Amino acid sequence: MVLDTWHFIKINNSPMNENTDDKYPAVASLAEIMTRLRAPDGCPWDREQDHMSLRPYLIEEAYEVLSAIESSDSESLKNELGDLLLHIVFHAQIADENGNFDLNDVAQTCVEKLIRRHPHVFGDTKADTPKQVKDNWEAIKITDEKRSLFAGVPAHLPALLAAFRVQEKAAGVGFDWKDVAGVDDKLQEEWSEFQSARQSGDTERMEEEFGDLLFVLVNLGKWLSIDAELSLNRTVHKFIRRFQYIEEKLAERGTSPHESTLEEMDAIWNEAKDEIK
Repeated sequence: MVLDTWHFIKINNSPMNENTDDKYPAVASLAEIMTRLRAPDGCPWDREQDHMSLRPYLIEEAYEVLSAIESSDSESLKNELGDLLLHIVFHAQIADENGNFDLNDVAQTCVEKLIRRHPHVFGDTKADTPKQVKDNWEAIKITDEKRSLFAGVPAHLPALLAAFRVQEKAAGVGFDWKDVAGVDDKLQEEWSEFQSARQSGDTERMEEEFGDLLFVLVNLGKWLSIDAELSLNRTVHKFIRRFQYIEEKLAERGTSPHESTLEEMDAIWNEAKDEIK
């Protein structure tokens, strides 16, 4: 049924893919520019790159997109999304040169996947709530990939984000507490176990129990619709802003944190809490 819908879209040249080149000419230009940069007489740096060498830049660009979203700056978001798109085009160009796939194959795979995983839109499956859509998506994904529930969780995700995704996937098949009260109880249990490990002085056990405690906190965030990664990231940046306020105020007095007492810095910190919102 979903495939029949996809067949209909392709055969009837629906508005979903009509005049795509006319609507997005810059995308084709971007692909052409990357081909030129990778040519024998192109850019030495671009020609030297491969999938592995580009990994740190890809991660950096993804985080810059997140920062732009956080800032609510649409111009910044446009620029950062462009940088991220460049990496997709870059990797597709390298793959094309290796005879593996090209940019169109990447887009085609995405198109087919979106249609296959939205049977409530392109087929006759019923899904009236975001949760039903999400549950259907995960079920179809497992069927598609014929592998572990967690196989789609990238190995290099930040730990808090990975914990959230793992718990989200487990909850999608019903492996979760029945209500948030169960998470509260588990949190108290893990806190007690951490304190016990702390009192024992066993560093390895402390580290394990601390990880368990963080894992349950991430789950509590999930139940309360709080993104642990985003929440902690905001707190980190809040701390930086407030400490920079301390540095600025101390500099006005002709001194620095190295030359100040904790009491002096703490007083300015409390001031920063009122000044910086």
